Amino acid sequence: MITALSTTPFEAGFYALGIVSLVLLLWNIRLERKMRRLTCGKNAKSLEDTIAFIKEGCEDLARFRVDVEKYLKSVEERLRRSVQGIATVRFNPFKGAGVGGNQSFSTAFLSEDGNGVVVSTLHARDRMSFYSKPIEHFSSSHELSDEEKAAILQARESVKVKR
Repeated sequence: MITALSTTPFEAGFYALGIVSLVLLLWNIRLERKMRRLTCGKNAKSLEDTIAFIKEGCEDLARFRVDVEKYLKSVEERLRRSVQGIATVRFNPFKGAGVGGNQSFSTAFLSEDGNGVVVSTLHARDRMSFYSKPIEHFSSSHELSDEEKAAILQARESVKVKR
């Protein structure tokens, strides 16, 4: 003969309370494990110290970033003023006379802004002469020869390519 289990409402409440207690106990154990793993076995005070140390490190990193940005701006400004375009044009100043060779030259040294100098030499059999002319914004207040203009133009083109 099969008998049915009958429970009173008190017993059912007791079982339900036991199951809820067991679930809460397991949940508490799980949370304890997570907290131990988070704190690596340290207490809450050392965890606060760790968080404060990380925050200080982030603030140091932010200050360092500002310093690096200022430095890079100054480097960029100095770089813009430095020589970036160089071009040399060789020529023979005595073409019609049938003497000499392409031993004379004009070389332009220019910054990104077009400031710099053009240096020219004239090579003759008995002497060699050097000349230099200042360049501002890719032009000069002094008269430029065709070779000097060509050297400036080539240097200007090389600066454009680098940008």
